[in-house]
Amino acid sequence: MSSTDNDRLSASLYQELRRIAAARMRAERASHTLQPTALVHEAYLRLANQPQSMWKDRSRTIGMAAHAMRNILVDHARAHIAGKRGAGAVQVTLSEDVAPTQQKTVDVLAVDEALNRLAEFDPRQARVLELHFFGGLTFDEIAKELGVSARTIKRDCTMARAWLHGQLSPARG
Repeated sequence: MSSTDNDRLSASLYQELRRIAAARMRAERASHTLQPTALVHEAYLRLANQPQSMWKDRSRTIGMAAHAMRNILVDHARAHIAGKRGAGAVQVTLSEDVAPTQQKTVDVLAVDEALNRLAEFDPRQARVLELHFFGGLTFDEIAKELGVSARTIKRDCTMARAWLHGQLSPARG
């Protein structure tokens, strides 16, 4: 791959990560201090030590960046809550697409805890939700990343969303 091709890929990948970060940040509280560009840059810093081969697979890179963005948002939520001594939960959306419209929001810490619980008994379903909702990957992209069919990914996503909804419903608390 030529230097020009690498530059185009890098610019394209950066724009995709920036779009995902902007969508995630639109779902955050209005007073959130982290901007989409900063979220992308923090995610990059967390991924900077990854092997060169990781950067050549677009879906893997986006998946890893999505995981890093999730962790960054969780870290910021924890810091915000610690600073407020428990007040003010950070909100994220669980919309079907990356660009939010009129969707419900839930506490990012609650989502993180629920995804961690889901990963204990079904790691693939937890990863599917993370890649789909935090990373904005399509079912086909996730299927390629995880080495299963898109139909399996869709089924996993449907089951995991139902489980997650049950975990996050107000009646449960």
